[in-house]
Amino acid sequence: MSDWAGIAWLVVLLLANAFFVGAEFAVISARRSQIEPLAERGSRAARTALYAMEHATLMLATSQLGITICSLLILNVSEPAIHHLLEVPLGLTGLPEGLVDTVAFVIALLLVSYLHVVFGEMVAKNLAFSVPDRAVLLLATPLVWVSKVFHPLIWVLNWIANAVLRLFRVEPKNEAASTFTLDEVATIVTQSRREGVLDDVSGTVAAAVEFTDKKAKDVAVPLGEIVALPETTTPDEIERAVAKHGYSRYVIVDPEGEPVGYVHLKDILRAANDEDMPAKAARPIPPKRIHHMVPVQETTDLEDALAVMRRQGRHLARVRDADGRTTAVLFLEDILEELIGEIHDATRRRR
Repeated sequence: MSDWAGIAWLVVLLLANAFFVGAEFAVISARRSQIEPLAERGSRAARTALYAMEHATLMLATSQLGITICSLLILNVSEPAIHHLLEVPLGLTGLPEGLVDTVAFVIALLLVSYLHVVFGEMVAKNLAFSVPDRAVLLLATPLVWVSKVFHPLIWVLNWIANAVLRLFRVEPKNEAASTFTLDEVATIVTQSRREGVLDDVSGTVAAAVEFTDKKAKDVAVPLGEIVALPETTTPDEIERAVAKHGYSRYVIVDPEGEPVGYVHLKDILRAANDEDMPAKAARPIPPKRIHHMVPVQETTDLEDALAVMRRQGRHLARVRDADGRTTAVLFLEDILEELIGEIHDATRRRR
């Protein structure tokens, strides 16, 4: 092989090395959330990218095999060519032949190493990190093709690597991680707000992350702080309570102070349509007008309590301790305020 052919091979091998490095980092860094919509719209490149991400260890083995082969060929093909080309000008300096050979070897080695590290490794790696989604769409298809061509060899190498991991009680994974824990999501939100890429002025996103950590007892109102009315309450008394407190819902309690349900202002308005309204307004609320409250435990996750209340169509829930005693009342309004901020009852009197 001529020296100039060796230089040409250097360029080709640097590009091949850069391809394997870029593909390796792209498969690891790409986000499924960005690739899956493209695959659903029929993008063949996106479907291939998802396949590569789902077989990450196989793709990494392919990339490492390609990088190793390219690196060895660069040293064995390109370095001697550069070494030989440098001997000509260095020989004109009049230096001893042994010294010329040593100097040419050192310069060739440094030059090839520099080109290999910068253009064959770092440029490709930084590019894949900067635009991982675009990189994986571009590089996944040829990487998968190479993995299928050399599948027997790559499968053996990957199996050996996994076997070594299992010896150290580490279970290998095939798919690149694409999910996040709650703490990781909170960190992402905080960092995104700090960098200015997430506008969360109202704090709704951060509140949604914190919402999952809360229990029913963290939001429920203790019984001692609730405006409650007895079972003998009449519609007239409820109207006076609305005029005084402004709330639209009132907890109804039995003689022992145990909540038995709640009544809504609209129930009183419905009764106003009856012809016998004056007489009914002076009598206790009919039991059918009292809505029962769904029971939840103090340790129930707030999101689970919300799901139960929505499923049964209730705005209030009875919160019980481990012994079954009612300790507080959970309001749907308070749950929603944890997500979107303060909500004002349209009938509540402003002081």
